[in-house]
Amino acid sequence: MSLFGSLTAAISGLTSQSRSLGNISDNIANSQTVGYKRVDTNFISYITSSSQTNNLPGATIAMPSYTNTIQGTIEQSEDPLAMAIGGQGFFSVAQAKGTVNGQPIFDERQFFSRAGDFTRDSDGYLTNSSGYYLKGWPVDASGNPDRTSIEPIRVNQQVFNPIATKQIDFSANLPANIPATPITTQAQLYDTLGKLHTVNLTFTPSLTNNWSLRVDVPDDINGVTRGTVDLQFGNSATPAAPDGTIGGITSTDPTITLPTTNAPGDPAAFSFSADFGQGPQTVSLSLGQFGKALGLTQYSAEFSVRNLTQDGVPLGAFSSLSMRTNGDVAVNYDNGQSRVIARVPLVAFNDPDKLQRLDGQAFMRTPESGEARVTDAASNGVGKLVVGSIERSNVDIASEFSKLIVAQRAYTANTKVVTATDELLQDTINMRR
Repeated sequence: MSLFGSLTAAISGLTSQSRSLGNISDNIANSQTVGYKRVDTNFISYITSSSQTNNLPGATIAMPSYTNTIQGTIEQSEDPLAMAIGGQGFFSVAQAKGTVNGQPIFDERQFFSRAGDFTRDSDGYLTNSSGYYLKGWPVDASGNPDRTSIEPIRVNQQVFNPIATKQIDFSANLPANIPATPITTQAQLYDTLGKLHTVNLTFTPSLTNNWSLRVDVPDDINGVTRGTVDLQFGNSATPAAPDGTIGGITSTDPTITLPTTNAPGDPAAFSFSADFGQGPQTVSLSLGQFGKALGLTQYSAEFSVRNLTQDGVPLGAFSSLSMRTNGDVAVNYDNGQSRVIARVPLVAFNDPDKLQRLDGQAFMRTPESGEARVTDAASNGVGKLVVGSIERSNVDIASEFSKLIVAQRAYTANTKVVTATDELLQDTINMRR
């Protein structure tokens, strides 16, 4: 019984070491695979009988030991869409099971991955090198995610609609020494179709600390002049403002909408209307704040424009796609604007090492792993997103070669036991001669 038990134990050792060699081979082969998690080997002893006076040979079985929770090296990537997870957590991904009218149909099952080498395919989907589609939360017009649903992210918003100008911010200094001629400068605004128009601003001194501002819009279909306002600085305003600061805006022009109050700190702004063929467009011209040395001032210096901006934008075409550290996927346009189209969440499990491994560095949930908890990046222990980077395999080549040597020697040692047991069995058989 002991001889056969010795043979059986040695053969189980050969089988176990073969499996260990297989795991080592798989690890070395995938040492450069993005997001790969190595598989170690645990050996479990099974006994036939054991007591204080007798121990019969048993067997050993090799069991895989998964390292899904062990971080791989994070490496910078030239791909701006690549992402790595610093810490625990997984990307939620989808797998295509076919196409209809040229568009992919997705498997209803949930898949997860640490392979974040995402790129944009020809249909606008974000896919990694294994062909899995990145999933995210859809967002509303304000960029707020809808956490009740998660779906493959697709970039199909190729155009950014123009935005008509609603406000012009003007900051300049008017000379305290009254000039001989009016001062003219220009601003610009966009209409609802994204076309750029010129606004002429003409400052004419009237009395000390008093100026007249005429607003002209040459492209307006109702006439060039949009209105005129009177500006009071310093002690000419009621109530008086600090010297050099604007204290009041008045007008008798019905096309001008004046500020309701002129208390210190209130916005010094008035509105006028322009029509470029698409209907009236109200524009506010902001001159800073009453009683503050902001926006429009009057000091003993030459006329100079410090700031002139407006909030409208022209039509924008798709320029690029970028990822943000909070998971937002933003489309950038050539008009300088951007729009968030989705947010990438991370998924956590109670025991990630119990996930079912699949082809392409993907995983599936199992009863042992626990439920998938979908949450924002850098919250609830799921780790941070590192954009423009990838997570390399967590395989250590030096360690694997050390394991390879040990497994090879252990396999050879088990073959010696098989050979010795075979000789003993042969001697036992030959005893009858």
